[in-house]
Amino acid sequence: MKKTIALLTGGTTGEWVISVKSAATIAQNLDPDKFEVYKIMLTQQGWFYEPADSMKIEVDRNDFSLTIRGRRITFDGVFICIHGSPGEDGKLQGYFDMLGLPYTTCDALTSAITMNKGYTKAVVNGLPGLNIARSAQIFKGGDHDFNQLKADLKLPFFVKPNNGGSSIGMSKVVRADDLEEAVDKAFKEDSQVLIEEFIQGREFTIGVAKLDGDIVVLPATEVETKKEFFDFEAKYTPGVATETTPALLRPETRERVADIARSVYRKLNCRGVVRIDFILTGDEGDFYFIEINTIPGQTATSFIPQQVAAMGMKLNDFYTKLIRETIG
Repeated sequence: MKKTIALLTGGTTGEWVISVKSAATIAQNLDPDKFEVYKIMLTQQGWFYEPADSMKIEVDRNDFSLTIRGRRITFDGVFICIHGSPGEDGKLQGYFDMLGLPYTTCDALTSAITMNKGYTKAVVNGLPGLNIARSAQIFKGGDHDFNQLKADLKLPFFVKPNNGGSSIGMSKVVRADDLEEAVDKAFKEDSQVLIEEFIQGREFTIGVAKLDGDIVVLPATEVETKKEFFDFEAKYTPGVATETTPALLRPETRERVADIARSVYRKLNCRGVVRIDFILTGDEGDFYFIEINTIPGQTATSFIPQQVAAMGMKLNDFYTKLIRETIG
C-alpha cells in the first residue's frame, strides 16, 4: 500500500531557494508506485499545498492535514527538505513529535544542537581520530575583547555565524585589523559567532545515512576552489569549485575517514542522511571536523546525489530506503 508523504520545502531564511531546488530533485526521484507525494511550501506567509490545477490550499496546523475538495488528507510521514530554520534547527521536528508524525531527519534535540557549530564541536570533541580547530564563541551584546581574541588565536581566522548554512555571513580574516568587520558581518546573520583558526589542508565532505538498519558512509567528495574558501558562490555557481567524487584517497584513509564519520553520526544520535565536512592535513594526515549538516542539499548538483551515484545506487532507491528507515 502506498504511503502518503508530505514533502516540506521553503523556509524562512535565505536558504529557501536551495530548499526548493532540493525538493524538486526529491520529488522527481520518489517512486510513484510506493509514495503519494504532496509538496508543501512553508513561508513567512503560511504553509500551503499548491496543486497544478487549483488555488493553493492551506495546511491545517492543528494536525498537519489538508482538505482538498472536501476530502481530508493526513500523512504517514514528512520528508523535511528545509535548509536552515525552521527545518534544520529542531523547531519543525518538535512540532511533528508533538503530533506523533514521523519524519526523515534527525530528532529535535540533535537538530538544535548541530545547528550550533560551537555546541556540536563540544559534543564530538574527544572522539578517536577526530581533531577540532581552536576557536572562540562570542555573543551579540556580550563582553568580548578583540585584543584578547587576537592574542588567543593564530591567524588566519574563519569568522562565521554559529547557526546557519551555505556559508552565508562567513569571512576569512588574514589581517588582525579586519576581525571586527568580519564579526559585524557575521552578527548580521546570527546572535552567536564562531571565530576559528584556519586549518591548512584538503577539504572534503561525506554523506552518512542509516539504510536497512546499518550506518552507510557514502563516497567522500573533495572540494577545491580558487576562492579564499568554499563560500555561497562557490557552492552554488557552476564552475567556481571543482568537486571530485569519489575523492582520490588511499584505501586506508577512506576506511579511517568512514570510521570517524560513523562515530560522529552515532555520537550525535543522527537519523536520516547527514553530511560531514572535514579537512585532511598534510599527506592524508589528521582529520579536522568542520561541521555537520543534518539536512544536506539534494539539488541536481549537490554532494549527496553525486555520492549516491558514485556508490552505484539510484536516487530513487536511496530515498525509498531513507523513508523506510525513518518513517516506516
